[in-house]
Amino acid sequence: MDLGEFEADNSVSCRLVSEIPQICRTEDCCLGIDEAGRGPVLGPMVYGICYCPVSKKEELKDLKVADSKTLTEAERENLFQKLDEARSFVGWALQILSPNTISTSMLQRAKYNLNSLSHDAAIGLVQYALDSGVQLKEVFVDTVGPAEKYQEKLSQRFPGLEVTVRPKADSLFPIVSAASICAKVARDHAVKGWNFMEDLGDVDTDYGSGYPNDPKTKAWLLKYLDPVFGYPQFVRFSWSTAQTLLDGKAATVHWDDDEEDGEKAAARQNNKSMLSYFSRAAGGNDQSSTHQTHRFFTERRLHSLDAL
Repeated sequence: MDLGEFEADNSVSCRLVSEIPQICRTEDCCLGIDEAGRGPVLGPMVYGICYCPVSKKEELKDLKVADSKTLTEAERENLFQKLDEARSFVGWALQILSPNTISTSMLQRAKYNLNSLSHDAAIGLVQYALDSGVQLKEVFVDTVGPAEKYQEKLSQRFPGLEVTVRPKADSLFPIVSAASICAKVARDHAVKGWNFMEDLGDVDTDYGSGYPNDPKTKAWLLKYLDPVFGYPQFVRFSWSTAQTLLDGKAATVHWDDDEEDGEKAAARQNNKSMLSYFSRAAGGNDQSSTHQTHRFFTERRLHSLDAL
């Protein structure tokens, strides 16, 4: 599986797709949706769809696809190869959600939680298939949240499709199992070949499973926690595991908030406000002996202004 497009900039999300089999443009098709990497604190979450003609369901079943979580890495790779070789009637698409996308979405002012991210990724992939000319008739989904509500949401969004949402759908419907394998293989490749944009030297890649309760993962998080800059973008810093370590090990910073007096709030925490760096010294002279202007500003003849 070629993840070159994602690896070129793994700070943003990316969609990867297979060629669309011609038969899928002319015959009624079924489509399965599943994800890989929802729980880990490290690496991306990958949403996958797999689709084939309804008339080819038995041929897909003959490939012996199964829930990716019950398979070894080698078995998943082998089954993905079989799916790729069946490209005359099987197609797939992936939405890779980068750790950076997940974290910034969950921590923005207007909260965008993981369930909403997941639902939107799934909806986007179904819409992609429809827009690409795949003649969808049936959609099978491994649930995120309450199955009945999710099924109702998808049915309202796609009224012309027969939508089935079930817990453990990846073990019930072969087309969902196939989507699960595509997503898991993509995540495995992304994690193994992660390109660290940060200058970390020779990075220790023995970070375990990536799940918060894995001792190897916890040890890696401690090792690569920078007290000022936090974590590399490989880490989902919105996860409570990462936040707890940052609270305990990183430097304390007070961020001025528009809703309160930044200077007073900082003083209450025995800290300096970020705004104090830009404030003029007493008496209106911003070049006082107690506040030496950095050469970055003097070389460029930049001065603070209190009026325009």
